[in-house]
Amino acid sequence: MASSSNSYNSPCAACKFLRRKCMPGCIFAPYFPPEEPHKFANVHKIFGASNVTKLLNELLPHQREDAVNSLAYEAEARVRDPVYGCVGAISYLQRQVHRLQKELDAANADLAHYGLSTSAGGTPGNVVDLVFQPQPLQSQQPPPLNPVYRLSGANPVMNQLPRGTGGSYGTFLPWNNGHDQQGGNM
Repeated sequence: MASSSNSYNSPCAACKFLRRKCMPGCIFAPYFPPEEPHKFANVHKIFGASNVTKLLNELLPHQREDAVNSLAYEAEARVRDPVYGCVGAISYLQRQVHRLQKELDAANADLAHYGLSTSAGGTPGNVVDLVFQPQPLQSQQPPPLNPVYRLSGANPVMNQLPRGTGGSYGTFLPWNNGHDQQGGNM
């Protein structure tokens, strides 16, 4: 938790941003210190002060700090990427993990191939033992998604887009009908 009281009687970032007097029981004061005005500005821009107040009042006091940190992270991501926000960052990281897994698999295949070919030639064959076998994660991880929301009547439907292989951007975009930026098919 940040400071539980206003330091030097300075209003918290929220009250300062909203241009109001910061009262001793201000719900924002412990989570939006005056040293971090951008934190509240982003949260207010994305979620609104009234909604954040309602959310914090509904939570137990020990849950509020995590909620504010989550709101601040989501707001920062939404300010940086107004379309995808956090989902864009998560998708980017999932694609990076997938790419690195492919590289690791290729390196393991090369090691295995090298180990098998050298063991037949009389050189040490224990190179195969060096092949890295990644351990499965303890928790079930969902497969990487590229979510696209389409409105079908009043119900939003989430679809998974196929991954592109090539073109200048290398991704299938629903608005370009499967053609990359160069005009070729993906």
